[in-house]
Parts: sequence; structure tokens; C-alpha cells
Amino acid sequence: MSAPKYIVDSDLKDILEKVEAGERLSFDDGYKLFRSHDLLSIGYMATLVRERLHGKKVYWVFNQHLNYTNVCLNLCKFCAFGKPKGHPEAYEIDIEEAVKKLKSGAPVREIHIVGGLHPDLPYSYYLELLQRIKEALPEVQIKAFTCVEIAHLAKIGRKSIREVLQDLQAAGLTCLPGGGAEIFAERIRKQLCPKKISGQEWLEIARTAHSLGIPTNATMLYGHIETIEERLEHLLALRELQDETKGFLCFIPLPFLPQKSYLRGEVAPTTGFTDLKMIAISRLMLDNIPHIKAYWLFLGLKLAQVALKFGADDLHGTVIEEKISELSGVDEKKALSRRELERLISEAGYIPVERDALYNPV
Repeated sequence: MSAPKYIVDSDLKDILEKVEAGERLSFDDGYKLFRSHDLLSIGYMATLVRERLHGKKVYWVFNQHLNYTNVCLNLCKFCAFGKPKGHPEAYEIDIEEAVKKLKSGAPVREIHIVGGLHPDLPYSYYLELLQRIKEALPEVQIKAFTCVEIAHLAKIGRKSIREVLQDLQAAGLTCLPGGGAEIFAERIRKQLCPKKISGQEWLEIARTAHSLGIPTNATMLYGHIETIEERLEHLLALRELQDETKGFLCFIPLPFLPQKSYLRGEVAPTTGFTDLKMIAISRLMLDNIPHIKAYWLFLGLKLAQVALKFGADDLHGTVIEEKISELSGVDEKKALSRRELERLISEAGYIPVERDALYNPV
């Protein structure tokens, strides 16, 4: 029996049958997808899933980023953002300056706060930062501090992870961003980010946040030295935790940007083929995480727009004042207007839906 007309690679026929029946895909299914070169068939299947979940809706948020410092103790080999203390490009933003910066722009719905692991900023800085932002902008939702930063705060504050999250929640925290996950595999972390918390610790911090009613996002950094098996182990670890907690809002596959990292010259940038395949397979494997984001800052606007046809249902947002991608060598606009975002979505044949940090339409 020949494969359906939308499936060129006949080896994917059994996966299509599972997708059409709404059945969960296995590790072996994922491996077969990663090994296949039939990108359009993989995209077709991912589109079946994303439209089953979201119809023609594509979400975006009016948001602003605050990268409060790039001083970092970890200095991971894939990161071009972090700098050691005393480096000529190192910076930190005091709370007065941060609040002034955020108040000076248009009234956003979400403020996305991440930074390096600064050796000297006190625990009180982080609580006061959220409190002052909430006082100045009471309607805004604050998405702040990756699981890696939460572990750092527990260390400097001499508190448990749960206590840190409760303190931040009381100070105005809405949810956590998904950064710092990288690849969970111990082999990768030993080579590229040996000072960073382990993959299991990252997952445990996310689990604790979910138990407190704090939703989180999740990421995966791909396209460096990881294997297909390690990608799949990462995805399935997230899927397993989501089965338990239902706390992940969105998954964001992040292509590695080697241009200004310690790995420049050793690792080539990902191709559009790889990026679209990663988006699509994420949608197919993560059947219990509601949203898949095409992070246009890393993908570029044009490829992010195409990714909407490969399983993505979220185009992130306006992204005012974001430094991580800029310092990583992205040659892309640093902010978008409402009109530009909605045009990108509409031209792809979808319905733009403005959302808040928790994916409630607004």
C-alpha cells in the first residue's frame, strides 16, 4: 500500500496514522522523524496537530525585555552574552534605571526579565526589582528569572528553591521564562556549561514552580554538539514532567548562534531546513505542551513566518530592548510593532491573537 499523497517518505506513513488518530509518538518515532529528509511531510503532520489545537490562531504579546546584567559566573561556551566581572563590555542596571527604562516606553503587557549570574548583586535586589516594577506598572505581568537564576538566588539568599519562588511570587512574579535548559544531557553540560545546574536540577526547579502555581516555559538549544538521541531525551523529559504537573505553557526551540560564542569556527550555524524540522518535530513530540514558539529573534523574521506552517502557533512579541540575541550576532531587527507582527501572521494565512504572558487572549 502506498503512502498518502501528503507523505513522500513512505517510512513516515505509520507516524501519520498515529498523528491522525491523536496517538502519542514514541522515541523511535521521533528518531525516524529526525532521520527523515522529507521536511514537507513532517511539516504537514505538525500542521495537523497545531490546527487541531489552535485552528488558525497565532499568538503574540506586546512585551519588553530587561536583561539586567550580563555579568555571569557560569560563562558557558555557547554563550556570547555573559561576561566576567570587570570585562569592558560587562554591565549591570540599577533598579532606578530599570524602572525608568520600562516606564518610558509604550504600556506593555509582559516584561521578560533574564540576566547573568552576578556574583555581587544581593538577594534583595531581585525582590526589589520586581516590587518596584509592579508598583510602577501594576497591570503588567512579569516573566522573570530562568531556573538557572532561581538556583543562583537560592544560593546567595541561603534559601530553598521553594522559598525563593514564594518570595518572588509575593514580589509580583507571574511566570518563569524557559531559558537555561540548553540540552539536559550530562555529556553536553560537562563540555559546554560545566558550572551550570544539571538538567535534572532544572527540571526539579520547574516542578517546584508548577507546584506553587507558577507556570513556566521551556527551551532547548540545538545545533551544536548534541545528538539526535539527546534531543529526543530532552523533549521526552519535558513531556514526562508536563504529564505530571501541566505547568509548561510553551516550548521554544532555540537554534545555536555560534557567531560570537566560544565555539565560533568549530560549529556551523543551523540551516533553515534544520530549524523548520526542529519546530515541527517539537510540535509532534510534545503533545501535552500547548504552544510551540517560533522565536523570531533567533530564527529571523522570514523563517519564523514560515515556521507557522511547520507547527508553531506563537510568534513571541514586540521584544523591546533585548540584548542576548544582539550580543550573539543576530542580524535582525530588535523590535517589532503591533502592525508588523499582525502583518507577518496574516500574510501566512493565520489569525493574529494578542495574548498576555499566560496565553489569555486580550
